Amino acid sequence: MKRLFVINIVLWMLLIPYISSGEPPSTALQPLPPVEQGKNLYEDQLDRGIKNSVPYSYMLIEQVRANKARTKDILNEALKYSPDLPAAYFELAKENLIFSPREIFKTVDYMRQGIASYNRNFWWLFTITGSLFLSAVLSLIISTVIIILIRLLFDISLLSHDIKENKSKALLLLLLPISALFGPLFLIGSVLLIIGLYMKSVDKISVYLYLLFLVISPLIFNTASTFLSAPASGKIKAVVQVNESRDNKYALSVLKKRNNHVEHFSYALAAKREGGYNDAIDIYNKLMPSPIVFNNLANCYVAINDIEKAKELYKKSVELQPLPAALYNLSIVSRETLEFEKGDEYFLSAQKLAPDAVSWFRTIFSKNPNRFVIDENLPMSTLWEYVFEKTHSTINFSIAPQNLTPAIALTIAILFYILNKYFKHRAYRCKRCGKVLCTKCEKHVLWGRMCQQCYKSLIKIGELDAKERITILLAVYEHQKRRRSMIKIISFIMPGLGLIYAGNVLYGLFFLWSFLFLLFLPISNWLFVPEMPGFSHTWLSMCSLLFMGLVYITSNLITLRRLSRGWL
Repeated sequence: MKRLFVINIVLWMLLIPYISSGEPPSTALQPLPPVEQGKNLYEDQLDRGIKNSVPYSYMLIEQVRANKARTKDILNEALKYSPDLPAAYFELAKENLIFSPREIFKTVDYMRQGIASYNRNFWWLFTITGSLFLSAVLSLIISTVIIILIRLLFDISLLSHDIKENKSKALLLLLLPISALFGPLFLIGSVLLIIGLYMKSVDKISVYLYLLFLVISPLIFNTASTFLSAPASGKIKAVVQVNESRDNKYALSVLKKRNNHVEHFSYALAAKREGGYNDAIDIYNKLMPSPIVFNNLANCYVAINDIEKAKELYKKSVELQPLPAALYNLSIVSRETLEFEKGDEYFLSAQKLAPDAVSWFRTIFSKNPNRFVIDENLPMSTLWEYVFEKTHSTINFSIAPQNLTPAIALTIAILFYILNKYFKHRAYRCKRCGKVLCTKCEKHVLWGRMCQQCYKSLIKIGELDAKERITILLAVYEHQKRRRSMIKIISFIMPGLGLIYAGNVLYGLFFLWSFLFLLFLPISNWLFVPEMPGFSHTWLSMCSLLFMGLVYITSNLITLRRLSRGWL
């Protein structure tokens, strides 16, 4: 019982903010249609080959938000009209969230089904991927800037010392104006290169990580541009609507001027569903043969009552790939031609491959051509390829041509490697008192990278009188006290800052990047609205806030532990 109580509490913490999220104004809502009208609408959409009546389902959900009467019944109705709509599952999860073991498990199951339905709903999957991608990119750039600001204040004195000892090292500063000519991201990379020369070996990985980001930045920003621009494309919307069985007429109006396989296929699918069988047959015959093309072409022949031609095409489809829909369709037409044994064999094969799909096929079965046999849609992977092919606009933070960006970034990376290898005489700080030293100041690096005074105060005690030694130790104590206090303070500002300040840059970057990534997720979720205002990936925003707290607590516990053990 205790474990069950804990599960209840955790679920409430996760989902109560989601429940209390902003609701759309009730004045914008329309009254629910009568039950009989809803049934007629459902039958009409199935007759037109439409599985997901998304606008109607959203309207039902908005009605529930404004009026709690018959909540679960209305939400189940919304799910009936759009079984691939995540929002319907999430609303049902909220409604079942009460202190009851049975209802809690229902809530978890609805949440699971809602997340699983992302694989069947292109725009919800597309927008959540865009949100995650944009958050990862922005958090990496800002994390790098924060590292530069923290380490620059600490390491500028080391560079200044090196330049005083060797004037030629001032040439490093020429990298800044030169890189600035190519854009702000390259300027950040050059500053990070200079700071990276004074990092520990393992922490230099953070420099190479950012330079790798610069090398692939054209691909990254092209991808970001796709996520931002694709929802505005009429053709992309039309293709998605047809292949997710949402609408046909919009595709018939938008995809008239077709120029690739995806658009031809989608137009033919919409034409067939709206009764344009001959038009669909002409288009399918021009497409490259594939299992789904053969299946859908056969469906057109079923609609014009050419069963033998349909059987021939279904068999070609099954020979290339045994699709559940093609096997099911072949079982139907086999029974129509009185081949009952063959029909049963094909039906069992289809049921073995996809029992849930076949069950749904039987549920909607009627003599209507769009319900008698089942069309195949383009898979989600093909839709993704089509979207990236159709979006050509790009975001570019570099003045240099995009094709030169990787070469410039690689040049900076090679320069960093060369400088890191041959730039041997570098300034460093005494581990105890923080005094800036170099091999010219000290003929050799003493044990623990200490200055002469600190070395004598610990090792060669006999060379110092008691008063002088106590003075050095007190100065070291005050320096270490101020340093540790600073680490504690900035650690509580943001995770990872204390570790970066202490010189553990890579370790600190891990916590800082994770925290900023989770921080940007709710913002990017607000930008990437799947389809309707007021409906978004709220569950992800809630989870990100929870994990932000975990990252914050973990980072501070690790920092305090390392301080207490003298590791920082």
